[in-house]
Amino acid sequence: MIAEGNSPHPDAPPARFVVVTGLSGAGKSQAIRALEDLGYLCVDNLPTALLPAFADLTVRSAADAGGVGASAAVLDVRDPHFLAAFPAALGRLRERADLRTVVLFIEASDEALVRRYSETRRPHPLAPDRSVLEGILEERTRLQATKRGADRVINTSDLTVHELRAVFTELFRGGAAARLVVTLISFGYKHGVPLESDLLFDVRFLPNPHFVPHLRPRTGVDPEVQRYVDGRDAARDFLTRVTDLLRFLLPQYAGEGKTYLTIGIGCTGGRHRSVAIVERLRRQMADLRSIHLLVKHRDITTPGDAE
Repeated sequence: MIAEGNSPHPDAPPARFVVVTGLSGAGKSQAIRALEDLGYLCVDNLPTALLPAFADLTVRSAADAGGVGASAAVLDVRDPHFLAAFPAALGRLRERADLRTVVLFIEASDEALVRRYSETRRPHPLAPDRSVLEGILEERTRLQATKRGADRVINTSDLTVHELRAVFTELFRGGAAARLVVTLISFGYKHGVPLESDLLFDVRFLPNPHFVPHLRPRTGVDPEVQRYVDGRDAARDFLTRVTDLLRFLLPQYAGEGKTYLTIGIGCTGGRHRSVAIVERLRRQMADLRSIHLLVKHRDITTPGDAE
């Protein structure tokens, strides 16, 4: 029930309401913190029975000139009534013209979740007296229908905490269309291809600074190493072609609703050529206001006897 005097104007835009759910340990807390930083009124572990009342509060805040007008709540299996009560509660929210409800489902691989639980040493909410993996598998099965009904599904398996917060921040910034979060990652093939890569480029065709004695102990962030790599026609041609390709592809990915993209640039050891190329791409893509650009040098500190 909306309090008298606080009813929204008939032409007022609907209030924004984000429901965050998904697998335990997948990153729901990071999502709610990012939304809180954006000015959303947030509640973690909201009982499903209170969802209508919290929605009413969101609408009242939107009607109040000094109110927030944007709220978010985490609902999940910690509430024993969630699975039974959530579908009907969500259906009623979606019927409201004064509310724009978005359901965000967050998941991760079994391996990533087991690792995170091992690091925090916390029990799984569905398996306090069983193995963590048993709890993860049971929860994944129970939440299949919830996942199918979500507006967005985000897999956080290979995202760092900072990348995860960037994804959520860009996704809900101002309630408008999100910028695509693009991560440029340099790596060495000898240490394995990054599993999170959506696009891969191999720069092992470029001359290797590892075999130049005074450049070997340095890395691709060093200006002299960058000049050595950039000084080849092949490097300049490669950068031009890849930059043109990315300028075409990134708006296409964003238009299809993709929220984050990881681009891997690999050389042998991940310390010289790939790092230098990523740094150059960082500069050449800096003017793209439609993306949020992150850079990661995965293997820059990894020693090796051959690059």
